[in-house]
Amino acid sequence: MKVLVTGGAGYIGTELVSLLLERDDVEEIVVYDNLSKNNVNFFLGHSLPNNSKLKFVKGELLDSRFLNKALKGIDVVYHLAAKVTTPFDNTDPHFYEQVNHWGTAELIYAIEESDVKKFIFASSTGVYGSAKEAVDESITPNPRTFYGISKMRGEEHASRLKDKMDTYIFRCGNVYGYNRSMRFDAVINKFVFEAHFYKRISIHGDGRQQRAFIHIKRVAKALCGVVDGGLDSGIYNLVDRDMQVLDVVDTLKELIPELEFIFVNQHLKLRQLKVQPNEELNKKLGLQSEKSFKEEIEEFRERFSFSL
Repeated sequence: MKVLVTGGAGYIGTELVSLLLERDDVEEIVVYDNLSKNNVNFFLGHSLPNNSKLKFVKGELLDSRFLNKALKGIDVVYHLAAKVTTPFDNTDPHFYEQVNHWGTAELIYAIEESDVKKFIFASSTGVYGSAKEAVDESITPNPRTFYGISKMRGEEHASRLKDKMDTYIFRCGNVYGYNRSMRFDAVINKFVFEAHFYKRISIHGDGRQQRAFIHIKRVAKALCGVVDGGLDSGIYNLVDRDMQVLDVVDTLKELIPELEFIFVNQHLKLRQLKVQPNEELNKKLGLQSEKSFKEEIEEFRERFSFSL
């Protein structure tokens, strides 16, 4: 089995590629990434033999000729490449549309002309917009940000493949947890770093905004395990738990009693989004966590090289 991972040098990609490297049935892994985030940590921390099955291709999603060449002989495509959400994701739609919408469209066009047999797309729970009650996959997407809109458009392109090959769309919650290609703009990762080293965190809004979260290891386990079969093509919520921001703060306070926190624009009530985990997905892929959230955060802190 030959695998191509777009965005494979990123946060989720680094974790996924590590699992794929352990599989005897994976003959070759092509990491297709433009390194736009200047994240070279993927290339550090391990030593592979010269005949390693891991290959790196620096390329753009919108470079159709180069993309077609990279897809030759590929059996499975993981599409992780994306312009990710930030606190300013509603200021300029251009980059989200260019990468998440049209970049995905270009990839789908190329796959339709290839011999690819499975396609896995990492989407986002951001396509739901907001919801006070937990939403499941039957709910019609209603995104409220440019990021969410662009991911919904990407899903629409990906859905064209479902009659031609096994196609899986995973709507991931907010991802957290350690690996060497970490994103520190993700809320839990940012909080853990600031709490550990500064002993102070800033909370935007009143802290009661609720979001769906999932640990990086379970995201990678789901993505890796889906190629084994047993799961029907379709759209799946890939989340662990719903938590308020204040729930995260409470856990950090237990671990770091001297922690201080300040509210920024406390009068603002930010949008709520509760997402129902997919029990079928969790059961078939064995995604249930054996550790509490507090234990996961303790493990996370242990990966820092020192403490102040």
